Amino acid sequence: MAKTQTKYVCQSCGYESPKWVGRCPDCNEWASMVEEVVVATKTSGKSATLITSFAPPTSITHIAAMGAARTSSGIGEFDRVLGGGVVAGSLVLVGGDPGIGKSTILIQVANHLSLNSGKVLYISGEESAEQIKLRSNRIGIASADLLVASETNIQAVEQYIGSVDPRYVFIDSIQTMFDPELASAAGTVSQVRSCTAALVRIAKESGIPIFIVGHVTKEGAIAGPRVLEHMVDTVLYFEGDRHQSYRILRAVKNRFGSTDELGIFEMCEEGLIEVANPSEALLSERPSHGVGSVVTATMEGSRPILVEIQALVAPSYFTSPRRTSTGIDYNKVLMILAVLEKRVGLGLGNKDVYVNVAGGVRILEPAADLAVALAVASSLMECGVDTTAVVLGEIGLAGEVRAVSHAEKRLKEAARLGFDKAIMTSRGAKKLADAARIEPVGVASVRAAIDAAFSGVTANQGGSKES
Repeated sequence: MAKTQTKYVCQSCGYESPKWVGRCPDCNEWASMVEEVVVATKTSGKSATLITSFAPPTSITHIAAMGAARTSSGIGEFDRVLGGGVVAGSLVLVGGDPGIGKSTILIQVANHLSLNSGKVLYISGEESAEQIKLRSNRIGIASADLLVASETNIQAVEQYIGSVDPRYVFIDSIQTMFDPELASAAGTVSQVRSCTAALVRIAKESGIPIFIVGHVTKEGAIAGPRVLEHMVDTVLYFEGDRHQSYRILRAVKNRFGSTDELGIFEMCEEGLIEVANPSEALLSERPSHGVGSVVTATMEGSRPILVEIQALVAPSYFTSPRRTSTGIDYNKVLMILAVLEKRVGLGLGNKDVYVNVAGGVRILEPAADLAVALAVASSLMECGVDTTAVVLGEIGLAGEVRAVSHAEKRLKEAARLGFDKAIMTSRGAKKLADAARIEPVGVASVRAAIDAAFSGVTANQGGSKES
């Protein structure tokens, strides 16, 4: 007879304990231990036989190297983030904030795949078939090979896949699925792990690509234990502000491609539309005066994207001035402000400073350092930077300007959009600018960059202190 055992599992890290504790000993999360009932089946050791479905060990020199066959999803930006297309037998996890557009982009991908490749099975554990139909009518989806079902039982999902024999499967979402063999509730660590393992087995045995939606926590991470992201082949994050039209799709794990690529979409009434020229879209509403606004070129994988760095410097009425950054690392902004204060002589100690990357883009590389410094100086001095200039450069603690990678690609993108001047490090500026047909302005320090950007406006203006 099967024995019933009770254990407590942390919903954040998966730690198991035989008794309840208020704080997880592993991840120190409070009130995360949930009771789960485990039914243990006793098997005889003598009658147990080792059965494997995998091939026996083979020398790596005798294994034929086969490239991953890819199929286009019908959406270029989605293919770019995946690494060129959908790989057979892959398991892709898509996460993002509620209402960001996860279900919308996936049902659009499912529609394109059904029109070009055959049957596609879309299973939702959050919406009924009628609700999916209403959303499909709104965004213009009408494919006879797109099969929709509302189901939360993972065993029933496996039966659907076996009977329908689809080319692709979409699950929305993994937190709503449950395995009836487990006594715990849907969404718990045990259920998420078991359901994901079942989907991994189906994808690898049948070669069917499976897309699953994952909920995120208030911190922005995929809900549940980290093991969920380890089990899948690709993890995509859908980012952006729900109150803005642009959405960004970014890969944080990809076994079949790079994690540096980025896809940009625009949310419309007809669904998500890919933005083929993100630089032009992100700069379309840039102010003409240029005060506190500087354009820089950032690299997202192999694609250069021009973005606008905005800064606002205002008098502070607090003992400790406020520093706020959006789209760029907060500690990086503090470092740049310290360099401006110490090496250039700008008086920022009694000023509130706000730095923003327009369009909801997040910049992680140091190539935007000089653009942030010039945007802050521009707002402080109330003097606009040349609107035809693009700014590139990393800033060191000594106030020097350092070179950035892929400078030629960045300059070519800037020249294509009409920029005719580049403020960058003096090393190699002439050669790179000639290749991109753009006028170089070589600078060696932040002070020299400010002098070049403001055409004669000195660093002692705008309330700065004497250097």
